[in-house]
This record gives sequence, C-alpha cells and structure tokens, in this order.
Amino acid sequence: RRAAEDLLRAGRVSVNGRVATLGDSADPERDQVYVDGVRIGREPAVYWLLHKPRGVITTVRDPQGRPTVVGLVPDRRHRLFPVGRLDRDTEGLLLLTNDGRVAQALLHPSYQSEREYELEVRGRIAPASLRRLAAGVELEDGRTAPARVGPGRYDAERDASHFSLTPIEGRKRQIRRA
Repeated sequence: RRAAEDLLRAGRVSVNGRVATLGDSADPERDQVYVDGVRIGREPAVYWLLHKPRGVITTVRDPQGRPTVVGLVPDRRHRLFPVGRLDRDTEGLLLLTNDGRVAQALLHPSYQSEREYELEVRGRIAPASLRRLAAGVELEDGRTAPARVGPGRYDAERDASHFSLTPIEGRKRQIRRA
C-alpha cells in the first residue's frame, strides 16, 4: 500500500488518461489504469485450500527464515496471501488467495463469517468446561465473546477429548489461551 501511495504522489499512475491522486478509485474491470505508461490489469482470482502443518507460520514472508504457508504452494505464478491465521503450533485448513474482496468478506467482523475449529485437548474435558467456553472465559486481555461449542467426545486410547468451537471473534491465540 505504501509503495502504491508513493507511485501516486510521484504522479506515475493514470486512470483513463488522467493522472491519479491519493483518494481516487478505479475499477480494474472498467477503467484503464497505467503505471509509468504501462497498462496494468487485474490478475485472475486464484484460490488455494491448504492443509497447514504444525511448524509452519501463517504469513507471506518471514524475516527469521521460518517456513511459511505461501512457501508450501507449488504454483508461484500469482501473489497469494493467507485469509486468517493459524498459529505455528496449529494445523488445519487455510485459504490462500489474491482476491482481496473475498478475503475482506471472510475476515471483516461486520460480515460475521464463521470459522469452525475442531479441537483436541489432553485428558477428559468436563461438560462444565465446555459450557464456560460457550459462555465466554476471562483472558488477560478481557472476556471472550460467547461461542458455539459442540459436544465433547473422549478418546480413552489417546486420553484426549475432541470438540468443535465456533467463536465470533478472533483475538491472537484466543482458542489456545481459552
């Protein structure tokens, strides 16, 4: 975004033959947008569903050189970004795309898009604990909003309980902390 603003300030962007300024908007489907005299167009929308393994971070680039979800995609012809976050120690399904409109619709709280998580916790989880998660629990940064919690299933062989959790907010490491 900052690089785009720099291009606009420098007068290097034009829309339909007129030099564009900060605050202008353009529709790549209808308008002719040029940067330094070269027409740019909208990339075709690309969507990848990726199973993120543990140990991989949900980002495009990592200055520390850790493996990233974008690095797992074999086709690197398009600029992709992850929709949402799964922390390094979490595995699961993640959407990668270059479609900002879809990402906005899935991530912005005003759209109330649900994300369901299937959880495994050590030991047998008590029904009272599941009810507390559903009602909201107190964390160091405040109380969590109520969430939908599925019934717990205990696996004696693994000494683990499984249940689903569908929160309506997405604070950093909220599920792990709760």
